[in-house]
Amino acid sequence: MTNQTTHFGILGLGKMGGNMARRLASKGISIALFDQDAALTASLASEIKAVATTSLADMVAKLAKPRVLWMMLPAGDITESTLAQLQALLGQGCEGDTIVDGANSNYKDSVRRAAKVEALGFNYMDAGVSGGVHGLANGYCLMVGGSAAALAAVQPYLEALAPSRNVGWLHAGPAGAGHFTKMVHNGIEYGMMAALAEGLSLIKAKKEFDIDLADVTELWRHGSVVRSWLLDLTADTLKADQNLDAVKAHVPDSGEGRWTVNESIEQGVPTPVMTMALMSRFSSQGADDYASKLLAKMRQGFGGHAVTKS
Repeated sequence: MTNQTTHFGILGLGKMGGNMARRLASKGISIALFDQDAALTASLASEIKAVATTSLADMVAKLAKPRVLWMMLPAGDITESTLAQLQALLGQGCEGDTIVDGANSNYKDSVRRAAKVEALGFNYMDAGVSGGVHGLANGYCLMVGGSAAALAAVQPYLEALAPSRNVGWLHAGPAGAGHFTKMVHNGIEYGMMAALAEGLSLIKAKKEFDIDLADVTELWRHGSVVRSWLLDLTADTLKADQNLDAVKAHVPDSGEGRWTVNESIEQGVPTPVMTMALMSRFSSQGADDYASKLLAKMRQGFGGHAVTKS
């Protein structure tokens, strides 16, 4: 591998970013890595035979044009400041270079950022990424927004990250459309999780029937209209522990559920299920109910989110 053949860099090597880098490398794609944790960067680069970089400037210098720089950073200030640094570093001669925001950014921020970046001559793409800790093995679901030029630059990497070249990724529309679609996806996720958790909690409460929840969820996985990956994760949880006594009924919300509900208010489109699912997460943060414990375990199952212990 030589630096001259490396066009793609990934910034941010947390649970999602690190596994995305692993998947790309497993597909034979040469990539450069950067994380503020220098030891993490070096370790992962050694593991997957990638180019380790020590700073944003080092990454920009080591990538061959046209460059694709994919940020997997927390939404908000960190993404904003990193984007500003990249704009300054790429500077003149940036035509053909593409910056991708793969964080769970607010789609309105993506629309604003794209307009600013593209005015300077860069391509910009917003990418909503779903798949959690299982994406490495199974591929990611990617919802992207941006221009035709941005899509052309990033498409080979989307095809490698997705479950297959033609399945699991979608150019949803112009800048902002990717993060908008992912935002609504997460709102739907809230509702599906809440329905499963509430239903199983209702079954558990019917003490005189003594219904085995592990048996029920395993049954529903086969032929039922409610079968889903969320049900798979729940079934695995209940096989190991049905009481969940060690799990605290505390279910954080990542922000996208709130944005979805706010969007429904702005558009005047009723979303009672998603809205109530968000409200139930708020109420879980001061309660100790079984449904909220199940929600916490689902989040841990698909995203590796920490579970608070009782």
